[in-house]
Amino acid sequence: MSDRVCLVTGVGPGTGAALAKRFAGGGYRVAMLARNAERLQTLAGEIEGSKGYACDVSDRVALENVLADVRSDLGAPNVVVHNAVGGAFGDFMATTPEILRQNFEVNAIGLLHLAQLTVPEMIEDGGGAIVCTGNTSAHRGLANFSGFAPTKAAQRILAESIARAAGPQGVHVAYVTIDAVIDLAWTRAMFKGKPDDFFIQPAHIADECFHVVQQPRSAWTFNVEIRPYAEQW
Repeated sequence: MSDRVCLVTGVGPGTGAALAKRFAGGGYRVAMLARNAERLQTLAGEIEGSKGYACDVSDRVALENVLADVRSDLGAPNVVVHNAVGGAFGDFMATTPEILRQNFEVNAIGLLHLAQLTVPEMIEDGGGAIVCTGNTSAHRGLANFSGFAPTKAAQRILAESIARAAGPQGVHVAYVTIDAVIDLAWTRAMFKGKPDDFFIQPAHIADECFHVVQQPRSAWTFNVEIRPYAEQW
């Protein structure tokens, strides 16, 4: 598996770091993308076989330059996990066009950039995978998610469109809906007093994403939903 390379966007202290650790532990060299270069440097020192690249995925030129560095340093990505997210809280009256546009650039346009810049090479190399981490905002528009839900819904539909085009050419595209509160320091503070099993663990999200990438071609999944056992849905 030494020739396998996984690129993860939005690598922070939660799901992104867990994804990088899981794929590195599974034998991949891991390119970690995020805006925070200092955090990436720290993680790269903790995760063997990984390297950090400071990048805004909504910036096409910056992403092209980073991908050139990734190919030189680690090799061409066989797997891309688009975990970077632009989000905001507020109803439609509180949502400005700028907020909606900014989130759309990260969530949907970022996916478009990544797919256009990596899928052709995956096809040429005989296959690959793109996984998006999403949430229930991709399926429903709650009142206080007007600046977020439309962009995640667009991301999911774009991923499906990519899947229908690239799947027959050997590239597995999947959308992982996380119907849960992710266990992070700030979510623990927000939901103070909740039991441990109220939260979903970043490592368990990463395990599922890794599992999806390993699925045989005769049994690929596109829509994946994960949630704690007690979550109402």
